[in-house]
Amino acid sequence: MFIDFEGIDGSGKTTLSNLLAARLKRLGYRVAHAREGGELQAPAARRVRELTRDSRLLEMSPRTEFFLNLARDAQQLEEVVAPALRRGEVCITDRYLYSQLALSGGGRGLPMAELQPACELASQGLWPDLVVLVDVDPDLARWRKRLGKLQSARVSDGDSRKGLAGAGLAVRVRESFLEMARKDPQRWLILENNDVPLRVLEQRLVDAVVARLEGREIPVQRIVPAPAALPSEPVTAENVEEHFFRALDAVEVREPALAAWMVGGLPGLPAHQRRLGYAERFPALTARGLNGLDDEPAWTLREVLASTAPAEVASSLSGLTSPRAMMLRERLYAQAPSEVLNGLKRDGSPQAWALRERGIKDGRLADVLCGLEGVDGDESWVVREAGMQRKLYAEVARSLGGLTTARADALREVLLPHDRLAVLRGTTGLDTPLARGLREALADKALKLVLRSLTGLTTAESWALREKGAPLTKEALDSVDGLDDPSAWQLRVTHVSRWPSTAVSSLRGLPLGPYARALIDRALEANPGRLSVLRNAYAAVATARSLATAPARAARSEVDVTARVEVRG
Repeated sequence: MFIDFEGIDGSGKTTLSNLLAARLKRLGYRVAHAREGGELQAPAARRVRELTRDSRLLEMSPRTEFFLNLARDAQQLEEVVAPALRRGEVCITDRYLYSQLALSGGGRGLPMAELQPACELASQGLWPDLVVLVDVDPDLARWRKRLGKLQSARVSDGDSRKGLAGAGLAVRVRESFLEMARKDPQRWLILENNDVPLRVLEQRLVDAVVARLEGREIPVQRIVPAPAALPSEPVTAENVEEHFFRALDAVEVREPALAAWMVGGLPGLPAHQRRLGYAERFPALTARGLNGLDDEPAWTLREVLASTAPAEVASSLSGLTSPRAMMLRERLYAQAPSEVLNGLKRDGSPQAWALRERGIKDGRLADVLCGLEGVDGDESWVVREAGMQRKLYAEVARSLGGLTTARADALREVLLPHDRLAVLRGTTGLDTPLARGLREALADKALKLVLRSLTGLTTAESWALREKGAPLTKEALDSVDGLDDPSAWQLRVTHVSRWPSTAVSSLRGLPLGPYARALIDRALEANPGRLSVLRNAYAAVATARSLATAPARAARSEVDVTARVEVRG
């Protein structure tokens, strides 16, 4: 029997396919997994996969990518799948030719009618007896992928070629998979992996596959959890806190690490209390989740976690330039030099330069460069020249972020042949001839990075790029985070149905006025139980409330100081 697992990146298909292989072996079946442990078993296929993932190959066309992926699957078929089936084994694959149809057709937009004959040729007439589509909300899949990178210390991994297209690619690929399943219900089994514990999902999968192996029919195409109870009242901006934390309770039962990650960056007492509950079990995730928080509870928790998660605490200081932040960096440098140096962006203070000089003496020039973003002056250019001599092109490009001088653009021109993507990342928020030209050149090759580089811009060119990109991917809305501009509001309203969680997250930092409330309510009405929408809506609401009370707290603090001075006087 030939069983193929399909699904978008982060759906859980690799984990579930390996769990199924192990269970079937224990049940006495002879099993071959063509991607056991997540690694393609055919060496030539592994080499081809490296090519298709390499983000430096920007000129690779969708057709070239399709034929390379086709070659990978054809090699797997020749070397692993067909021999296993001839031996009478159950053969399991993690992706097969359906992935190429979904990616190149649904995702990249090539005509399906042109792709299918090529897939038939590559298959030699051998198609799976059962296709298990592991279906998941793309937002949830992205969170799980990000969490997996954090837990495996792969935070600095760059974008793959698929990643450069933006999060919308996964949405289109998922829709293509679902359409293929709809057309061939006898072959496809849809397994929902949104809100069921992994052990339960595994058992349901094993039961369904064993039924097929024993010649018993599966009664339904889609294996789904029991339907969640609908909210008894409409979810709105006013009550989203209650509904979000109720949903978070359910996440904590089945995926506690994900729950700890989801409260990261959320201000306010309810989120802080949750972080306290996670701190002992997940110190690193809890510490990293303090990023962007500058209130007293966050600082207290940093002090508590500094000894057990120094790198993550140092990372959480990014963007903070207070004396308190600098003192903590100085304490953490010996244990987390990379994170400390990376967190010095836009800080040209003597204390920051003292840490940079220490880093250079310790041989950490690359980290110093990464933390030099937005810093000008003679000292910074000496460091950049040293980076060029060492051929640290990507790091030098990052160090130029936020600089609009002719000298910065001249160096970007020099760096372009070495690393265009790094140069593009360093143009975020810049409206210069070079930045505009680079965006135009790379819009069809690295749409996600192009759109993100528009953050903060309100030029005619930036709005044209956003309007063109918004139907394709959510990053067009990411680039209007915190913008209170008529064009930004129009973009949010137009695309909230397609990208609801991103539309509401783009409100973070804005007052909770009538337009913001209406947009949040609209997104929640259409997605009352969708975790990503609940979380991002609550983040926007909690941040607005926190900002609204900050002046009052500051005023009270000033009154208290004045009173103490008067008493002492």
